[in-house]
Amino acid sequence: MKKITSYVFLISGLLTAIACNNNQGIKQTKSGLLYKIISDGKGELVKKGQFLKFNYSAKLRDSILYSTADALPFYALVDSSPANYNIPEVFGMLRKGDSVIVIQLADSIEARSGRPLPPYIKKKDKITTQVKVLDIFPNQELAMVDKEKEMTSEKARESKAVEAYIAEHKIIAQKTAAGTFVEIKSVGDGPGVDSGKLVSVLYTGKYFPSGKVFETNTSGAHTEPIKFVIGQQRGIIQGWDDGLRLFKKGGKGSLYIPAFLAYGQQAGGPSHKPFENLIFDVEIVGVENAPPPPPANATKLPAFTLPKQNPAAGNKK
Repeated sequence: MKKITSYVFLISGLLTAIACNNNQGIKQTKSGLLYKIISDGKGELVKKGQFLKFNYSAKLRDSILYSTADALPFYALVDSSPANYNIPEVFGMLRKGDSVIVIQLADSIEARSGRPLPPYIKKKDKITTQVKVLDIFPNQELAMVDKEKEMTSEKARESKAVEAYIAEHKIIAQKTAAGTFVEIKSVGDGPGVDSGKLVSVLYTGKYFPSGKVFETNTSGAHTEPIKFVIGQQRGIIQGWDDGLRLFKKGGKGSLYIPAFLAYGQQAGGPSHKPFENLIFDVEIVGVENAPPPPPANATKLPAFTLPKQNPAAGNKK
């Protein structure tokens, strides 16, 4: 949070400086995008075909929409971006170490995209984005090598955070080869959870490290167990497929899942932030052989449009 707050102050300070200088240095792209580059003028401009590595933070009014302060940097190809009122328009003007502030008007975004704005954005709003160029790579191969290093460091950070939590709370947990931390309260005495088994699970999902519940199928209107086949990872996160294998039918325990085995860089719906570790209390209420897949030449039924499920149904694992 300290990093995110620093981004807010930096953006606010830069915008104040711009205003005090009578908008000196603010320019406009062909599409009307407002921007200001902060640079020492040293180094070469990025070239078409090269890759930028950068952090960024997007601000709407007094709220941060997204920040890489607690996440991985972004990597982007520099090409001849069309004048489409989007941030890549300014990429070709940057050097290593540069920062750029980009201001997008909400009504212009709506007009150019042809789509209505999200309900939390008003037509008179401005979205202010700050981009900080960390490095420039001559090709995709070198950019991906660097990204792998960043991902390795991020995985280590996530695992250390979970390990510290477990140690602080004196939790007895096993760490799987993949990296899930499993607290076994009762292993169960029925069939074991393994690849090809159809399992039924009751669960309560909690934010890490607060322990605040964000989702459950043990209470409320929807209390049906979630069912899935181990080894297929359809509809569940990898940490579930990995950690549940230590249980049998009737087992109970908790899964402490680093973000790279949960939703990773992608936000898992509106309730989860990118790179967020998670906790799940689980109970294995059923373990059975999965039904055989349909024959390859089975007649397909007509397609139907299913109604949207209630997000409170608790089956988005």
